[in-house]
Amino acid sequence: MAKDHTGQVLDRELEDLPADLRWREWMRRIEAVLFASASPMPREDLARVVGKGASVDLLIDDLTADLEERSFEVAKVTAGWMLRTRPAYAAAIRTAADVGEQDLDLREYDVAVLAAIAYHQPITRDGLKEIFGKEISRDLIGRLHACGLIGTGPRSPRRGAPYTYVTTEKFLVSFDLETLQDLPDREMLTDAGVLSTTEA
Repeated sequence: MAKDHTGQVLDRELEDLPADLRWREWMRRIEAVLFASASPMPREDLARVVGKGASVDLLIDDLTADLEERSFEVAKVTAGWMLRTRPAYAAAIRTAADVGEQDLDLREYDVAVLAAIAYHQPITRDGLKEIFGKEISRDLIGRLHACGLIGTGPRSPRRGAPYTYVTTEKFLVSFDLETLQDLPDREMLTDAGVLSTTEA
């Protein structure tokens, strides 16, 4: 038995259920937690709602298979999982609902600066200036920060200990990346004209 933050008891083991129904209930619990969470849920958090001997990874695999024909899917992001709508339904969602505020609405230059931060993080504004050959405005940094795509990293060891910038979990989610290792190859982006040769 485990207690939640309100003191209610959760029967994790479900020993009164047959094995197949127990497994199904654990899958549904994980689905409910993922559905209710706005951010990826790590394995250790999901393990709190299932039996001690249950494999979260196998439960996730079964849940993924169970959702095969649904409009949403389980996605692995950073060190956790989340539910998200399948890309095939993006146009339907935009047509039916006012999701304008969820759009990132980034300018081309914003995306270039975001890419530079992603590839060179942690990086200071001076570091970005070296890449682009000009000052990067505080407004642009503020826009990326307000979108939740970047955050402040460790202070630079340079004189004055300037702030550095790093990408966030929302950056990974927004660009459908599991980790930063999934970023496209820089040479490929340069060839496609997304990054300039000074950024590569």
